[in-house]
Amino acid sequence: MAAVDHLRFHREHEHLQPAFGGGGFGRIAEGIARFFGTPQYLIAQTVIVIIWIAVNAAGFVHFDLYPFILLNLAFSTQAAYAAPLILLAETRQAEREKATSDADARHRESLNEQMLALLQQNTELTEQVKRLTEEIHGKVVVIERQS
Repeated sequence: MAAVDHLRFHREHEHLQPAFGGGGFGRIAEGIARFFGTPQYLIAQTVIVIIWIAVNAAGFVHFDLYPFILLNLAFSTQAAYAAPLILLAETRQAEREKATSDADARHRESLNEQMLALLQQNTELTEQVKRLTEEIHGKVVVIERQS
C-alpha cells in the first residue's frame, strides 16, 4: 500500500509560511515584530525609560532635559517602524490561517468521502454476512430435517 501524503492539501500554501518572506530581511523583520509583544521587551523598555528619566532629571547628564524631547522622538521612531511590522505580521498570519483553514476543510471533505466509501463497503459486507448466515441457517435446517 502506498504511503499517504497527509499534508497534500497544505502544499500549495507553503509560500505563505514565512510572514515577511523567506529572505534575511523577512526573518529579521518577523523576529522584531514578534519581540515587540514579549514581556522581556516591555520590561526592558520600561527599565530604559526609568533610567533615562532618572539620569536626566537628577542632572547626572544633560543630553535630554525635561520635557524629554529625545525620548519622545525615540518613541515616535519606534512606533513608526513597529506599527507597520506588526500589521504586516498580522495580515500575513491571517492569510496563513485562512489558507490552512481552507486546506483543512478540503482534507476533512476528502476524509468524509473516504468514510462514506468505507461505510458503504461495511454495509455491503454486512448484507453479504446476513445473506450467507441465512443460507447457512437454511442448510442447517435442511440437514437437521434429513437426519
